[in-house]
Amino acid sequence: MKGTKSGKYIQRLIIVAALIIATGCSLISVPIITNASRNDVVNLGDSIYALSGKIQDYLHSWSGKTFRRYALSGSFVSHVSDQYDDARADNANINTIFMDGGGNDILIPAVAFDPYNCKVDWWESGLSTTCKNLINDVYVDMVDLLNRMGRDGVDNIIFLGYYNIKNGIFGSTKLLPAVAYGDTKLAQAIQNATAVPNYRVFIDPRPVIVNSDIIIDGIHPSDSGSKKCATLIWAKLQPKL
Repeated sequence: MKGTKSGKYIQRLIIVAALIIATGCSLISVPIITNASRNDVVNLGDSIYALSGKIQDYLHSWSGKTFRRYALSGSFVSHVSDQYDDARADNANINTIFMDGGGNDILIPAVAFDPYNCKVDWWESGLSTTCKNLINDVYVDMVDLLNRMGRDGVDNIIFLGYYNIKNGIFGSTKLLPAVAYGDTKLAQAIQNATAVPNYRVFIDPRPVIVNSDIIIDGIHPSDSGSKKCATLIWAKLQPKL
């Protein structure tokens, strides 16, 4: 089963099930889109895109076109890599990717048991070395994925970073130092991946997303948050359409 499409989806379901057990709440995903009016534009990532689908709804509305979507809730970087494989299997002509990734590698373990000590309590001086090492590993995996995209001929990569989460069902402000360090490393991944195209941008949404833009779970964007994220992406995506 390992390496097969069915095996990949089962692994994702197991990860989401672990989060359900840890939090008592569920995550869902809007349907993937395997055929669109612009099949060369592809979305990859996690539940920031996939829980409500509102970010892509705005992009479709503003562009008057549709784009392929493979983002799935609960996805780690390894699963975003699987999404990319699935997208290429469906249609390898991919010119532009807008995406995110890496947040769940930190969030899901932290919500479940925090084995990497990514939550910073008031008595701690800063982010633990264990958590930094985890994020550094995410950085390496992301660089590898971005380089693979570049070698495959992807021309444009638009990467949405993570905004500051709030206290909620999943979210905890104890994770804000991890968000900050994670965004720094993801931005470096975009910059340091040597095989990626010249047009590669990292979008930091932290200056514009406020607590009211996040739903009760503390993590996912509300409609206003989705519109703000879509606006940031649109500024970079529109010139490449």
